[in-house]
Amino acid sequence: MTEQGQPAHRPPQLRTGAEGPVDPEDLAMADGVDPTPENIEKYRRILEEKGPRAVEETTP
Repeated sequence: MTEQGQPAHRPPQLRTGAEGPVDPEDLAMADGVDPTPENIEKYRRILEEKGPRAVEETTP
């Protein structure tokens, strides 16, 4: 609390989505495609190759 009784300002905690586990289905949907078996396999390979960086490159 501040001297005026107001809560102290805390900076927002920004999240990118890469800090937690991501499934191929999540990545497909984040990229705007349907999670069909073919797309899930495609995004599974992308996640395997790039790891969490794939989320950073896919989402705005």
